[in-house]
Amino acid sequence: MNFQGLIIGIVAFLIIGLFHPIVIKSEYYIGKKVWPVFLIVGIILIASSVFINNATISSITGITGFASLWSIHELFEQEERVKKGWFPNNQNKSK
Repeated sequence: MNFQGLIIGIVAFLIIGLFHPIVIKSEYYIGKKVWPVFLIVGIILIASSVFINNATISSITGITGFASLWSIHELFEQEERVKKGWFPNNQNKSK
């Protein structure tokens, strides 16, 4: 039996679930100006995935990298959600 696809699928699901609160907390405490961190982490992880020989680990690294890049979009969307009142606004976030 080959469990590689199952493992990658489960980990992808967990990564997406992990990035959701990271984006919310990042926007709440820092604001959208944190987006370059997501960009750098995403690029590093995607580039690293090319050099990893193990297909499962390479896939997980690539998925995490692309989730980090997608978080940039979600960070700006989260700011809009806060403006609409769907999430709390932190008046004391770092400037």
